[in-house]
Amino acid sequence: SGIPATAVFMRSGYHLGNAELGLALGLLGLGVALSELPWGLLTDRWGDRRVLLTGLSATAAWLLLMAMLVAPSAAFVPGVPLLAASLLVAGLLGGSVNGSSGRAIMAWFQEGERGFAMSIRQTAVPLGGGLGALVLPSLASAHGFAAVFGLLAVASAVSALFAWLWLHEPPMAGENSIAPVVVPGPAPLRNIEVWRISTAIGMLCFPQVAVLTFASVFLHDFAGMGTVATSASLAVVQTGAMVMRVWSGRFTDRHGNRRLFLRLCCALSALAFVLLWLLVLAASGHPALMSALPLALVFAGICVSAWHGVAYTELATLAGAGHVGTALSLANSFVFVGFFLVPAAIPGLVVLCSWSGVWLAAAVCALVAWPVFLRPS
Repeated sequence: SGIPATAVFMRSGYHLGNAELGLALGLLGLGVALSELPWGLLTDRWGDRRVLLTGLSATAAWLLLMAMLVAPSAAFVPGVPLLAASLLVAGLLGGSVNGSSGRAIMAWFQEGERGFAMSIRQTAVPLGGGLGALVLPSLASAHGFAAVFGLLAVASAVSALFAWLWLHEPPMAGENSIAPVVVPGPAPLRNIEVWRISTAIGMLCFPQVAVLTFASVFLHDFAGMGTVATSASLAVVQTGAMVMRVWSGRFTDRHGNRRLFLRLCCALSALAFVLLWLLVLAASGHPALMSALPLALVFAGICVSAWHGVAYTELATLAGAGHVGTALSLANSFVFVGFFLVPAAIPGLVVLCSWSGVWLAAAVCALVAWPVFLRPS
């Protein structure tokens, strides 16, 4: 999750243009999108422990290879095809963690606590992104991408160790047994409500992906911010997303209003990106407003990142115990299609409409997701 925060240094280190940078970062997301559903189906058959151990170990090994073979140096700068293919494979392997870890949450917790637990689980993504935003750009600047990929390999290996030590199947009998969620009705891939929530999740992630992948480039190129300011802004977005995800999970568990909350998040996110769009337009003619851009970006980024635990809990509840991996992986397929399409589209939007067009498009995506989410029952 922290790799996109190194976008400015990746562009210079690998001698990329904005379009090539967008392609490379987009293929990282495409790899996850292509592998999500197979990993999810495998999780429902194998269980989350086996899938996590397999996927994390393979991811660690691949990132180590990237550190040795795909990092630019004074003597060798990898071409775009090698970098893009390497990031594609990293995404294919890294996609193993999403559906499997969600299945573990649904297996270990009861209704009334699953939203809170899933929201804590969902803080892993902004936590990784926030730490990456704080550490990886400076690491790339000082020591190059061999150090970046090496550190990520170590993090994946440590995560595999934690999974091996801590993650087991819950007891199914006895005093401390966990009752599985049994939901009558069609399997997830034949359930229109599962498809609707998955599609809405994907659409609402489009503006979030725009922030995560190109916010550093926007603040550097348009607002003239340095590395410290851009890294701090992205770290604040990720920290705010963590806090809001935990709060929203607890809040919706107490009030039973997941669907209403999701629709309100769509509306608030659309409004936040409209405000950012207007501020970019105004700052073009009044440079004094440039200093407000990081604040507006942080606000929009937090709004569009606050809902994940709630959405995934609602989706997993609809799917039922035996199909959690499949349902969550279906949603993540849509999410990471966004991680492929959005970085590839942003450079073209910047050329056609400047940065104001990027943030207006983000507002439109959030607004489109609003009617697709299910109405409160």
